[in-house]
Amino acid sequence: MADVGFPRAGDLGTGNLGTGDLGTRGLGGGLDKLVAPRSIALVGASDRAGSFGQRTQTNLARFTGDLYLVNPKREEIDGVLCYPTVADLPVAPDCVIIATPRETVEPVLDQCIARGAGAAVIFASGFSEVGRPELVALQERIAAKARTGGLRIAGPNTIGHINYGIGAGLTFMDGIYLDLGIDAAPETRSIGLVSQSGALGIGITQAMQIGHFFSHALTCGNSCDVDIADCIAYLARDPAAKVIAVNFEGHADPRRVEAACKIASDADKPVVVFKMATGESGAVAAASHTGSLAGAHETYRSMFEHAGAVMVDEYEALLETAAFFAKARPNQGAGVAVVTGSGGAGIMAADAAEAHGVALPQPAPDLLERLKARLPEFGATANPCDVTAQVLNDMGSLIECADGFLERSEYGALVNFHLFSNDVALRRIPIFDELGGKHGKMICTIWLSPWPEAPGSRELIAAPNTALFRSTDRCFAAFAAWRRWLARGDLTATADAAAPAGSRAAAAALLKAADGTVLGERAAKPVLAAYGIETVGGAPASSAGDARAAADEIGYPVAMKLDADGLAHKTEAGGVALNLGDGDEVAAAFTAMMASAKAAAPEAVIHGVLIQRMAEKGVEIVIGGKADPVFGPVVVVGIGGTLVEVLRDTVAAPAPVTGAQALRMLDRLRLSDMLNGVRDLPAVDRAALAQAVARVSDLLADFPDLIAELDVNPVICRGAEILAVDGLIVTRSKE
Repeated sequence: MADVGFPRAGDLGTGNLGTGDLGTRGLGGGLDKLVAPRSIALVGASDRAGSFGQRTQTNLARFTGDLYLVNPKREEIDGVLCYPTVADLPVAPDCVIIATPRETVEPVLDQCIARGAGAAVIFASGFSEVGRPELVALQERIAAKARTGGLRIAGPNTIGHINYGIGAGLTFMDGIYLDLGIDAAPETRSIGLVSQSGALGIGITQAMQIGHFFSHALTCGNSCDVDIADCIAYLARDPAAKVIAVNFEGHADPRRVEAACKIASDADKPVVVFKMATGESGAVAAASHTGSLAGAHETYRSMFEHAGAVMVDEYEALLETAAFFAKARPNQGAGVAVVTGSGGAGIMAADAAEAHGVALPQPAPDLLERLKARLPEFGATANPCDVTAQVLNDMGSLIECADGFLERSEYGALVNFHLFSNDVALRRIPIFDELGGKHGKMICTIWLSPWPEAPGSRELIAAPNTALFRSTDRCFAAFAAWRRWLARGDLTATADAAAPAGSRAAAAALLKAADGTVLGERAAKPVLAAYGIETVGGAPASSAGDARAAADEIGYPVAMKLDADGLAHKTEAGGVALNLGDGDEVAAAFTAMMASAKAAAPEAVIHGVLIQRMAEKGVEIVIGGKADPVFGPVVVVGIGGTLVEVLRDTVAAPAPVTGAQALRMLDRLRLSDMLNGVRDLPAVDRAALAQAVARVSDLLADFPDLIAELDVNPVICRGAEILAVDGLIVTRSKE
């Protein structure tokens, strides 16, 4: 195969990737010789059937560069000269594949460094993944040698990677249909695949059998050097990959992955991520409400969105969504037109659209007249538009209806259904696709036939303006994600109000002066106020008489709250009494509260109570966060009140966040419609609430080593009034 012009080693450079001069060890830096080598040496070459060496050599049969075989026991294999060692090679290879046992890896790597090789792929397993100290140390040692020697490593414990543009199958996997990918037209090899799981990643490439083609398939193995962030950043600057599909498990340093996704976003290249490991069992041992609700999976979701990436919820959605993004061209249409010959399918589409917040704009008067002229009276001239089986067989009428929708700016795509395969259905595929191309909009075809590879499936995948989905839900989820991706610039274009001058210094003094590690409401609220969070003041009282006097001064009704150090949850200790209407109620509540608190929390230091005015009713929100061992500071917002841990309707994100990012977090709440006003409560000013979330996130980000958990619950929201009526801060030990 001739070189088709894909970048090769040295063509892409190792410098600026959009975040400063990253150098050869920065994100995606120095990977050219690993991913796009001009020469490859295969150590462990073999003609033994089924061996890693033999299978890898087969996968390199169409490599457009130079291939050298290394085996000290053979002079040649299949007519190709063998060299005894890497040191004996006539040139320093760009990349060395080490297909030998674990015990030989380190000495072979030493030879690679001495010979001046640029990269190595290590297949061998049995390193840090085993957990034995000596094997962890071995992996760390080879990684350190590679750093010193200027060599990049993929692996160990990797199945390798593929660059289809240069015919480089640097993998021992078989059944991967390399020739299909290599022979595909370069413009169709549009999806760059990155996977932490080798088998799941390379397995996706079998989709080439049905017409999905890849520019690269990169897997990570143990990632002792090159990791998933490097791979994303590399593909972000490789023009062969129009979209990056990522099969993701997790990362010890999520900020690297976030930075890589931002590089891709800045390059206007979509990153579609499937994140496995959704369980939140680790997020339970916390003193505050928000500490237990800051789940890693949702934090990753926010991180990816804020970095300009798209997260899908199903492995099956990864390829479909990536293929849609690879073909879709930007347009102004935020809504979808549904054209179908099945009323039932139209109902399914409407349900999915509502679930994903996708608008189905109804036809404007001029379009309505065009539809009426073409549809029988028993058809539906609405959206979804039921053209009936009669029109499905009348190509002229069908084209007129579809064209009418597609030419309107409010429709960003047209959805139709492939219910069964026949000659008429096959004839519709190029007609719809041509209409999509004419208007620069996608035709989203939902395949509902239980015959998955019936005639038409390959044609739909191959059509340049058509995306095939095997699920109505995934279709509308992909469209909604695409519209969010097109609007991702809104997450940085924000007019955030700055935190008050001196807020950090004021909060630092308050935090360091506080007694103990659990700061109750009286100590926590001044810290919040330093960052511009409006709080409800309170009068302290240490006796029933003092409580009565304070309540008389404030005016009824009042709230009474326990004032204690070392007590995380007042409610559970009987430490909250609301709507107290007179002095007798206040005195009785004080006596009962003291008895209850001493019984429930005998270790707490009880100062008395705080008497506060009762806040007006509003939507109760919780804002808080914690210091996460993986992400660092994490901010949380959700539906608050006493049922916060029952509802568990919260969204978490790495801190700090902007006001625009906080708005996106609010939109993701299941009960976000509560912010629009419920019953007799006014609508919440979302922008004002988002600014409060941003200010709390600033506080968390400013003190990552001091604040362990923070909880503001409830925050009473009425219109633009965002009022914190309670607060709790858990600090790290000051020793």
